[in-house]
Amino acid sequence: MNLLRRLGVQHPIFLAPMGGGPGTPELAAAVSHSGGLGTLGAAYMTPQQIREAAGRAGSPLHINLFAGGWDPNATGDPTRMLAILAAVHERLGIEPPVVPKLGPDPFPEQLKAVLDIRPAMFSFTFGIPSPAALRDLRAANILIAGTATTSREARLLTEAGVDAIALQGAEAGAHRGTFAERFEEAMVPIRDLIHAARRETSLPLIASGGLMTGADIADVLRRGAIAAQLGTAFLACPESGASGAYKSALLHASGATSVITRAFSGRPARGLANEFHEMVDESAILPYPLQNALTRPMRNAAAKHDEAGFLSLWAGTGVSRIRAMPAAELMQQLVEEMRDAQR
Repeated sequence: MNLLRRLGVQHPIFLAPMGGGPGTPELAAAVSHSGGLGTLGAAYMTPQQIREAAGRAGSPLHINLFAGGWDPNATGDPTRMLAILAAVHERLGIEPPVVPKLGPDPFPEQLKAVLDIRPAMFSFTFGIPSPAALRDLRAANILIAGTATTSREARLLTEAGVDAIALQGAEAGAHRGTFAERFEEAMVPIRDLIHAARRETSLPLIASGGLMTGADIADVLRRGAIAAQLGTAFLACPESGASGAYKSALLHASGATSVITRAFSGRPARGLANEFHEMVDESAILPYPLQNALTRPMRNAAAKHDEAGFLSLWAGTGVSRIRAMPAAELMQQLVEEMRDAQR
């Protein structure tokens, strides 16, 4: 299968799914209109929000959801985390924190919206949807990609019947998509992961993790990927929904090292170290999605007040090479760099 041809994509450059605000419909549209594949990270959207965003994102469109890891009964002793957050909330001038009540897994209702929209591609992370869900996606003629962080996960996805596999290397920003291994065992560099996954599957591989330039894209294509998926590279674009404080932190990250932290959501995720990361002891963190819901008011207030110290500054290891320019210009530059590297 020629995945790029079926998607209607001219260049092997996919926008990585970035939920929670940074990945806007406008950013997706700019990437797609420039010959790449625009993406909506829709895991935090309601079904109606997904429909509205898709209507503004243009085509071809790729939608991503979280398909696993949701526990509505997640519990833990919140005493220490509430004390930490109480001090932060006071600094931000918002109401004291309270332990939120978790609702049901949003995935089933979100998937109904995806099936109505019929994007060119649907991808998932944190697990594997049910066989019935995958059958519904195939019946709607939607290409399916699963996220793998190890070769074993790539094999499991192949057995589940997906059309392609998005490989998330250890260098990638934001949440780790690991679902079948211990987190520590799934921190495989993207170039090693391509090689290992190719031994387990013949499916098209989409590479992500620390890729910032056209030369990076050309390199993973040479190693066996059919496309590269970039997120951090697009965060400083004006079409990105990242807050001003977030973009400023990224643009001043020269020499900074991104870290893996559970402090913001309860799941391992890569981003820039900041004050909140340093304040939180690992043993005080509540499980996902409880920790994620508990810290959301802090993160929302921090974005409004330009307080980067209390934002989840998700970023991959290549963040020091980020470029601030319109997404269409960045796409053009990436394509030119890739072609130069392929000569």
